[in-house]
Amino acid sequence: MPARTVKVASTSGLHARPAAIFSQAASEQPAAVTIEMADGAPVKASSILMLLTLNVGHGDEVTLRAEGEGAEESLEALAALLAKNLDEDFEDR
Repeated sequence: MPARTVKVASTSGLHARPAAIFSQAASEQPAAVTIEMADGAPVKASSILMLLTLNVGHGDEVTLRAEGEGAEESLEALAALLAKNLDEDFEDR
């Protein structure tokens, strides 16, 4: 199962708006994607509620894992999203 570790760039981490944007993007991926902190269990990346339970802050590293067709492409898209400051990049949406 391919994996990618990425540092979360959003000022507020994966809370509120960034979590909503990320979970929506994860739900649109062809592969099933999970996200986890180094010291925690993986959760479904497309679930905003599960994302919020991770309590991911700005600068925290998370690991994404994907399974199924399009796994690499899904990881690439979601890792790129986490590397952006979603608090600023999507202000007008």
